Amino acid sequence: MSTLAPILESFFTDRLMTQRRVSPHTIASYRDTFRLLLAYAQQATGKPPYKLDLTDLDAPLIGAFLEHLEQERHNSVLTRNARLVAVHSMFRYAATREPAHAAMIQRVLAIPPKRFERTIVTFLTSDEIEPILASPDTTTWIGRRDHALLTVMIQTGLRVSETVDLRCQDVTLGNGPNVRCTGKGRKERATPLTPTTVTTLKAWAREHAGTPSDPLFPSRRGGPLSRDAVEHLIAKHARHAAQSCPTLLNKTITPHTLRHTCAMQLLSSGVDSSVIALWLGHESIESTQIYLHADMTIKQRALDRTAQPGAPTGRYRPPDTLIAFLESL
Repeated sequence: MSTLAPILESFFTDRLMTQRRVSPHTIASYRDTFRLLLAYAQQATGKPPYKLDLTDLDAPLIGAFLEHLEQERHNSVLTRNARLVAVHSMFRYAATREPAHAAMIQRVLAIPPKRFERTIVTFLTSDEIEPILASPDTTTWIGRRDHALLTVMIQTGLRVSETVDLRCQDVTLGNGPNVRCTGKGRKERATPLTPTTVTTLKAWAREHAGTPSDPLFPSRRGGPLSRDAVEHLIAKHARHAAQSCPTLLNKTITPHTLRHTCAMQLLSSGVDSSVIALWLGHESIESTQIYLHADMTIKQRALDRTAQPGAPTGRYRPPDTLIAFLESL
């Protein structure tokens, strides 16, 4: 067996699963990265994966693999950088197991993430939210479920994975109504619910009548919805809503669009960025900066406070009270 195989196996079973206890989503992402990398290395070196040595995965091969992801698999820069994160994580672990190859490992770790253009986030305005929520046919069970799901996602900003994992027991509709979820990094958080959302969920709970462990938003067969199913129903209702709200035709509406919408609603209401980060379960407050860039009202207020070119300047002086009295006659 090569030197790579035991290191890679130990990296997954010991470092990721036992020591760090990462989420199943992280395990799946890292697994897929090394599936692709080993297949590429086999093609480049002619060695089957179980015969590959750690030294076969040197910096030139890793760099060529990253280019392969972009050029041949047409992956985005974000996906390329995510694959590189997985590779870096494994090589940092390998450095403790194979100190003799420290120089080669450092060259791999020195490969930087690729910079990319950051686009302005897409979100729904207040005039666009209402047609989306009105799109489901509430005379049907599916329509009432979809309406409740859309209401919760727009108001709470839950990720699609957090939404499909919700159970009936995760919602409190009495005093201090809130919804609890476990987000990235196994961080639990509770998000308060507005009276409108509480009313919608109470009606849905009476109809759903599920046990505490049942999915809050089940499929037709009673199991939890898949992420693809949620993406499909959101796109379907967005297309229907576009018939009465033409501005939706220029937007691609995804589950993350609803999350962005929640953040922008909070921001426009004057909520501090640090509170928005806690609300959305962000790791860092810096993650909320994208919403500051997208909010034109904040920029307009800043513009209104600046002196325009050619505008008269000077301090305000109140008029003489006696003259003011005479002018008022």
